[in-house]
Amino acid sequence: MDEEGPECGKPDFVLLDQVTMEDFMENLKLRFEKGRIYTYIGEVLVSVNPYQELPLYGPEAIAKYQGRELYERPPHLYAVANAAYRAMKRRSRDTCIVISGESGAGKTEASKHIMQYIAAVTNPSQRAEVDRVKDVLLKSTCVLEAFGNARTNRNHNSSRFGKYMDINFDFKGDPIGGHIHSYLLEKSRVLKQHVGERNFHAFYQVLRGCEDTELRNLHLQRNPAVYNFTRQGAGLNALESDERSHYLAVMEAMRVIGFSAEEVRSVHRILAAVLHLGNIEFVETEEAGLEQGHLEVAEEQLVDHVAELTATPRELVLRCLLSRTVASGGRDLIEKGHTAAEASYARDACAKAVYQRLFEWVVSRINSVMETRDRDPRRDGKDTVIGVLDIYGFEVFPVNSFEQLCINYCNEKLQQLFIQLILKQEQEEYQREGITWQTVDYFNNATIVELVERPHRGVLAVLDEACSAAGTITDRIFLQSLDTHHRHHPHYTSRQLCPTDKTMEFGRDFRIKHYAGDVTYSVEGFIDKNRDHLFQDFKRLMYNSSDPTLRAMWPDGQQDITEVTKRPLTAGTLFKNSMVALVENLASKEPFYVRCIKPNEDKVASRLDEDHCRHQVAYLGLLENVRVRRAGFASRQPYPRFLLRYKMTCEYTWPNHLLGSDKAAVSALLEQHGLQGDVAFGHTKLFIRSPQTLVTLEQSRARLIPIIVLLLQKHILKDNYVPFSDHAEVSRQEP
Repeated sequence: MDEEGPECGKPDFVLLDQVTMEDFMENLKLRFEKGRIYTYIGEVLVSVNPYQELPLYGPEAIAKYQGRELYERPPHLYAVANAAYRAMKRRSRDTCIVISGESGAGKTEASKHIMQYIAAVTNPSQRAEVDRVKDVLLKSTCVLEAFGNARTNRNHNSSRFGKYMDINFDFKGDPIGGHIHSYLLEKSRVLKQHVGERNFHAFYQVLRGCEDTELRNLHLQRNPAVYNFTRQGAGLNALESDERSHYLAVMEAMRVIGFSAEEVRSVHRILAAVLHLGNIEFVETEEAGLEQGHLEVAEEQLVDHVAELTATPRELVLRCLLSRTVASGGRDLIEKGHTAAEASYARDACAKAVYQRLFEWVVSRINSVMETRDRDPRRDGKDTVIGVLDIYGFEVFPVNSFEQLCINYCNEKLQQLFIQLILKQEQEEYQREGITWQTVDYFNNATIVELVERPHRGVLAVLDEACSAAGTITDRIFLQSLDTHHRHHPHYTSRQLCPTDKTMEFGRDFRIKHYAGDVTYSVEGFIDKNRDHLFQDFKRLMYNSSDPTLRAMWPDGQQDITEVTKRPLTAGTLFKNSMVALVENLASKEPFYVRCIKPNEDKVASRLDEDHCRHQVAYLGLLENVRVRRAGFASRQPYPRFLLRYKMTCEYTWPNHLLGSDKAAVSALLEQHGLQGDVAFGHTKLFIRSPQTLVTLEQSRARLIPIIVLLLQKHILKDNYVPFSDHAEVSRQEP
């Protein structure tokens, strides 16, 4: 962790001579080539994924950052984690660290390093309860990756869900609990994946990692190609030894967290049941005198496996697959048979729902272990919190569906909050220090957020309206309704509204001009995915399972069909509500930001693709962030720290000043350099407007340091000089 010199570029983008994309990229590339993957924008950290192990982490590095101010050491994740922890501990302020960037940019790794830092700097007394919480916090990441991450074309370990973790601390700054919130698990991945991608890791880990005996009990074969849900990614498997080592790591993590052996076995049975469910096919046989043929399961042994693994009666499993119960007139119930297409849809809906409930149960189980216990009465039950948000970045694929709309809407909300809080922090600091604030112009993406979430007219509201219609509205009609509502919106268009744009398909695509760039969405499947409908028969079946773990996942299954009158909230509305709550939560805390950049699409070490990075710099709003920071003052430093670094450049302040106050001493120093016109004096800090002022001071300091070092060496050598004859006398006296 060497100190940085000019050859490594500017450690803070605010210090650039010019704020242009070219200058930004030149500095980013230079630092990356020198192994400097971290750079500041004020207090915001920009991180470039190196795709290799670098000697930047571990106990020695942690010790260098612990207790230091942000700028005392080169830019690092540990510095941000330390700043958030110190703000929480010193001022009893709730803080949060928001990690953002596209898939493969290193968000999850960043959150792990932050967690490791916090775990390392707390609990010097090694108390058992605090140790337990720290172990759960660290091990939970491993478990959540197994159930929520998957291999994609962009990232071999891509988080397919958003995660926000609150860590609770007592009045001494020790972690005493935590809570995880998950957002929008990409459960459609259970059914199918794009070419070159895989299903969730958990399926492959069970197939490759379980002992032969357990595998036989689950009626599974080791080859993922045997199962429809894992066949697509079967040829992309890692080495079997790697899958097994990951499996063993997850098993150990679940043991440390507190999952019982029976709970783990139940989790394996549920995963196996989903795989078998995916292999069930339906055939229609013609029967005389019937308009609709008789529906059967092609391979009934699979029904036996599903029934056994879910601990439910075989005949009820078969009935749920082939038909559904509907209420007809009052409390009369009618069993209505499925067509093959309806049965396939119901099977897939069940598979997605079972996996989603399993994932949510795993999160809930971890939370039950991490929940804060035995609050210290001296804090009146009030804990301080550090929140860590690791959430999906902006996504643009060849075909973008409902999930991408939600993910990009999420990024719009977070970008809006980011700019608002950065401006708010600037304003508040200027007010505290008695500095006049000047208004900064910036792009306000509120109009895009409103386009998606506005009541009655927004994309999600129009989609909900389409879902509430009883089967009469198609995806195409939904698109027509969007066109009607937003034909004059500056950030919305479609092929119907722009017939000459042949990059969109008529009747299928619409485009939103996001702050990060244009994204074309295909409406195919929007209504089904938003409606997210699962027949009550399946819920009741799982609720009546004799497996207590599975039963706990389906509390809504106890409702009778005749009692289910209220239409459940749609997937889009649930996600929107969770985003509103998340933003409110983050806005109530003191924020720290880590903006992650993926250097190239091939995940290759030591290569930075400028065009690819340029796009990310644009959509992360990094240039705008630099401009906001520089619109007022490029740098601000407490007077004592400023003097400590530059006092040798002024005769009135070296080695110590006698000017009454540090503020007066700083004023004298700047006056000697002729730099007083470029600064403002706050109550406790010096505010420097131009980066050139800092450059001038640094150059002056650099010229003097060698001279001072030489003087010190002479002084030390003089004080410790011993004549040669005295050395000889000492040696004769030694025994």
